[in-house]
Amino acid sequence: MGNQVEQTKEIMELCLLAGRIMLQSGGETYRVEDTMTRMAAALGIDNTNSYVTPTGIIFSAEGTGPARTKLVRISERSTDLKKVALVNSVSRGISSGEINLRQAFEQLNEINSMNLTFPFKVQVAAASIASSCFMIMFNGSWNDFIPAMISGGVGYLSFIYFHRFVPIKFFSEFLASFVIGLLSFLFVKNGIGHQLDKIIIGSVMPLVPGLLVTNAIRDLMAGHLVAGLSKGAEAFLTSFAIGAGIAFVVSYL
Repeated sequence: MGNQVEQTKEIMELCLLAGRIMLQSGGETYRVEDTMTRMAAALGIDNTNSYVTPTGIIFSAEGTGPARTKLVRISERSTDLKKVALVNSVSRGISSGEINLRQAFEQLNEINSMNLTFPFKVQVAAASIASSCFMIMFNGSWNDFIPAMISGGVGYLSFIYFHRFVPIKFFSEFLASFVIGLLSFLFVKNGIGHQLDKIIIGSVMPLVPGLLVTNAIRDLMAGHLVAGLSKGAEAFLTSFAIGAGIAFVVSYL
C-alpha cells in the first residue's frame, strides 16, 4: 500500500515536471493537459484531472489510497518549442513502453536544465535580417533595407538589454519600440531612409507576439476560455506597448 501511494506521488511529480517545462516553453494549454493525462494513464493512473492556466498547473490523481492534488506556480515563460517537442517525445516513449518512470525523470530533468536558445549574437542578427525582409515583404523599398536592418537589430538588442534590468515585458517592449521609432525617424530625417512607415513596420516585427496570438486562438477553439483570454490579454498588452512606443516618437518628433 505504501509503495503504491509513493509511486502515485512520483507519477504526479513526473507529470507536473513535464507540464511545467512545456508551459514555460510556450506550449498550448490543451497540449499540456493532454500530455500530462496520457503520461499518467500510461504509467497506471487512469483517473486524473488537470487544470492549466498560463500561470499555474493544478493536477490531481486518484490512484491507490486518497486522491492527491498538487499546484505548481509558473512565474516565467518564454518561447522554446524545441523543449516542447522533446517533452512530447518522452511522453510518446512512455506511452509505447520504451521508457520507464525513472528513465523519464532523468530525461525530463535533462531537458529542463538544457539551454537550447541561440547565442545572443545570433538572435540579434536574426532579428536584423528578419526586420529588413519583413520591410521588403510589406512593399518597402530596397533603399530602406539597411536602415530597417539596423533599426530592427538595435531595437531587439534594446529589448533584451532593458528586460534584464526591468523584468516587466511591457516596459522593455515599450522602450524597445521607442528606440526603433527614434532610429527610423533619424534615418529618414538624414536622408538615409525614405519610407518611415515601412521601416518601422519591418523593424517591430521581431517584437510582435505571434506565438501568443496563435496559442490564444487555439486554446479558445479547444474550449480553454480562461487560458485563451489571458494569453490574448497578454498579446494585447504587448501590441499596445509596441504601438505606444512608436506613437510617442511619431507624435513628438
